[in-house]
Amino acid sequence: MSSIANPHKSHTVIGDKTTPVTVFTGFLGAGKTTIILNLLKRVDPDYNIVLLKNEFGDAETDSALIRESHIQVTEMTNGCLCCVLVGQMKNALQEMKERYKPDRIIVETSGSAFPAPIAWQIREMEHCGFHLDAILTVIDCINFCGYQDTSYTARLQAKYTDLILLNKCEHVTERQLDIVVDHVNELNTDTPKLKVIAGSGVDPEMIFGLDTALFTILQSTPLDTSEGYRDNPAPALLDHHNMEIDLVEISRKWSGDAAQLICPIAFVSFLKSLPSEDVYRVKGIVRLAGGQLYIVNHAFGRYTFTPLTISTQTHDHMLARITIMGCGLRMLLPVLQDGTQAMDQEITTHWAYRT
Repeated sequence: MSSIANPHKSHTVIGDKTTPVTVFTGFLGAGKTTIILNLLKRVDPDYNIVLLKNEFGDAETDSALIRESHIQVTEMTNGCLCCVLVGQMKNALQEMKERYKPDRIIVETSGSAFPAPIAWQIREMEHCGFHLDAILTVIDCINFCGYQDTSYTARLQAKYTDLILLNKCEHVTERQLDIVVDHVNELNTDTPKLKVIAGSGVDPEMIFGLDTALFTILQSTPLDTSEGYRDNPAPALLDHHNMEIDLVEISRKWSGDAAQLICPIAFVSFLKSLPSEDVYRVKGIVRLAGGQLYIVNHAFGRYTFTPLTISTQTHDHMLARITIMGCGLRMLLPVLQDGTQAMDQEITTHWAYRT
């Protein structure tokens, strides 16, 4: 692991060491968090990595999951790193560098993030001791061909990247995988593509030390102008995620009454009933019968439950805090409300402009 502790190229900063930053992008449910968790298991324990996550809603689901692995993580919620949280990302990186003295920072973007503005922000912080090492895009081999046609963001993420990670490829046939690769190649022929098998993760040697040339500040080749300009982005793009994604947030408090607890059989049946073409993600924390809190992570019909063992005071009176993301959720709202047993006042909705 010596090359991990000593990146291939050094960037000198007077008075302090340079911290390389690796950015993971990928559409909702692509599997970014799982890949990162498996990656961290393969890194030398003495190599200090911290994670900056960007999430829709305020459930902080993946952060709870990551903390179960004893990884330092900072989460930025209720906004998008590439637009409304621009200044907050810079502040978060500075705070993480000062507090944790990391050897590397991994930035996991929300599923709607444009890669270019994030890259520009990191490049503009080079004088503060940060270096953009690579932008990696996770492709969901099961669902990419479906949402590629409806999501401009997903196409951008596949187009502007240093390495494409083909995730969930074990769940498709060789023919289906070939079709996915063909679709990706239509957007990005030259970028290397790496298959990721569940459980094995990605070799750190493959993704650390890439020293990307993407989105240099003085880049001579203009980007697709519809992505927005660096210094004066189009106003519509400042809230671009609201053009693609419906958001339903459920927040229920627990009084301590066992009768309030959610039946696991009924909740699993609810998850299984959700149409994968409409419901991209269901993620959050729920208290099931017996009183145990679980981290629930549902993506395009596949789901997992992980017991929450590292809790805070905010979890003491939590019955459910769930974020649901997808397309056309307005029509599914009665189903979502019934499945989570939520009252009207416990639901917050954000509808995409196109709906």
